[in-house]
Amino acid sequence: MDNMSYVTLALYFLAMLGIGVFAYKNSTSDMSGYLLGGRKVSPQVTALSAGASDMSGWMLMGLPGAMFVMGYDTIFIAIGLTLGALINYIVVAPKLRVFTEVAHDSLTIPEFFAKRFCEPKGGVRIISAIIIVLFFTLYTSAGLVAGGKLFESAFGLSYHLGLIVTLAVVVSYTLLGGFLAVSMTDFVQGCIMFLALVLVPVVAYQQFDGISDLNHFAQLSIPSFSTSMSDVGFWALVSSLAWGLGYFGQPHIIVRFMAIRSVSDIKIARTIGMSWMLVTILGALATGLVGVAYANKFALVVDDPETIFIIFSNLLFHPLISGFLMAAILAAIMSTISSQLLVSASSLTEDIYRLKAGKQATEKESVRIGRYGVAGVAIMAMLLALDSSNSILSLVSNAWAGFGAAFGPLVLFSLYYKNLTHNAAVAGIITGAVSVLFWIYAPVLSNGESLSSLVYEIVPGFLASSLVIWLVCKFDKKPSQETILLFNKTNQILAEQR
Repeated sequence: MDNMSYVTLALYFLAMLGIGVFAYKNSTSDMSGYLLGGRKVSPQVTALSAGASDMSGWMLMGLPGAMFVMGYDTIFIAIGLTLGALINYIVVAPKLRVFTEVAHDSLTIPEFFAKRFCEPKGGVRIISAIIIVLFFTLYTSAGLVAGGKLFESAFGLSYHLGLIVTLAVVVSYTLLGGFLAVSMTDFVQGCIMFLALVLVPVVAYQQFDGISDLNHFAQLSIPSFSTSMSDVGFWALVSSLAWGLGYFGQPHIIVRFMAIRSVSDIKIARTIGMSWMLVTILGALATGLVGVAYANKFALVVDDPETIFIIFSNLLFHPLISGFLMAAILAAIMSTISSQLLVSASSLTEDIYRLKAGKQATEKESVRIGRYGVAGVAIMAMLLALDSSNSILSLVSNAWAGFGAAFGPLVLFSLYYKNLTHNAAVAGIITGAVSVLFWIYAPVLSNGESLSSLVYEIVPGFLASSLVIWLVCKFDKKPSQETILLFNKTNQILAEQR
């Protein structure tokens, strides 16, 4: 890369650190400020922060890579994600914003699960906190793999050096500024991603004489659109669309709904967020499709399909623009890593440390422990990411399914089922998590493969968790009157604010 590209990246890093310092001075004096920005986040920041932390490096690397290899079948993943995100804004966001505040100002998802039943020290809190730390460590490692591949492919530097640089910058501003820093950097990063995913496929398309020319060269590697649509199997279709189920249980996304200023702001956030998502996800798919055609037309050797965005950035653009596009990938990677680190740290602090320390833990001490948690999870994720052969999309899909199955059904039941019990919540979380892990890792098929080769693990996990929650509620004793009052109060306040 040219020196101008490095200058662009250096300025980007400094900007992110500057935001971290600003947020440090404005919102980290107590846990509400450090973990939720004092529940005063604007709808614009909420929308782009949720989108940027959701899409991560897999949007610019994993999804184009999947399109490059799988072809038009990847469109169904995009459809599932878009529908899931829209339903999440409509069904989960408004009620979660109100309920978490009514439930004694719950700052984390595990805390909400516990206080939902008026049992602040209930087992559901510890169990869900452990699952968050477990799956987010895996999820964060996916982002670090993307960072390592970026430095190796674009800069010709060591993969492991890329891990260290990526982690150092993102941990710095997350440690400093907490939720406000993460949200503000996500907003900036979301804008960068938007521009990059419009610019790259449009410029790359200019290398062809039209749609027919592009389709001709694309079909040398992947089936045509009509063939792909007709050949997709039932379970393949279900697996792809089921990605949308994951949204209901992603702590780093739904925590944005808890922090927004008001319920009325959610409609604005939804409009901005869904518009952003439609453009960026189409841009990612287009990058992969044009990449296949470009590689065939110009005999371009692509060793790793997940680096096609990087290849285009270096081949087709002025060094100054290339640096901006590299910053876009880093923005996607770091926006998600920072969100995941903060949620993991919040669970370690609020749901494990403070729960055990009780009143002895001061606000300052808790914020300090939260920062230690960020560093600890980051180090564990880096150790998992040392293997550069890991697939970004594969790591993301496993963690996405884990959260979607463990927490998704419980979030929906918590918000909409008045007679939900604590025992049912615990059983649902464990069932969802265990089902996903079994589906991924148990070599039960005759060829030694796992069941995930047949259908995406979120499908059985989500269904099993939902069924167990419903069955336990049927046979368990009814929830307390206080729990019912909290539920009814939430509905009353929500009706008034709408």
